Amino acid sequence: MILGAVLAGGKSSRFGSDKALAELGGHTLIALAVDALSGWCEHVVVVGRETAPAPTLPDWPRSGMGPLGGLAAALHHARDEGYEAVLSCGVDAAVLPDNLRELLGRGPACLAGQPVIGLWPAATLEVLEALLHSEERHSMRRFAELVGARPIETAVPVSNINTPQDLARLARKA
Repeated sequence: MILGAVLAGGKSSRFGSDKALAELGGHTLIALAVDALSGWCEHVVVVGRETAPAPTLPDWPRSGMGPLGGLAAALHHARDEGYEAVLSCGVDAAVLPDNLRELLGRGPACLAGQPVIGLWPAATLEVLEALLHSEERHSMRRFAELVGARPIETAVPVSNINTPQDLARLARKA
């Protein structure tokens, strides 16, 4: 069983407003992310928000830890509920490849250009906890290195929406 996790605890500082609620094609980015993961996962949670179109979890061990705090919360939930792995994406990855699960194969694996999009076995939780409690760089790339995640290249880069201009460019392509 795979748990889907939309990492949505960011401050949206470059976007200027809550980008999770920004719309693309009449749907909020958070709803698009939840819907995308729902196609591949038995259950989907949103991490780092109190209100979402799916059950929510707080970041672990606390907010302000970046995407790793969200992933840690999802991995805790996965381990506690008997899931094998977590399929994660950021709230700002509005359009995921149709073959994402095939691309990632068995975890750990992540997209080379956006390591927040990845498949993380529940057993990687211990490594993530150690990283979060260390003085090491707290980044998705560092976590991916530590767990030996395979970096996966995609034929077309996945859009990462950080600004209203990024959203407008993506909307013009759609």
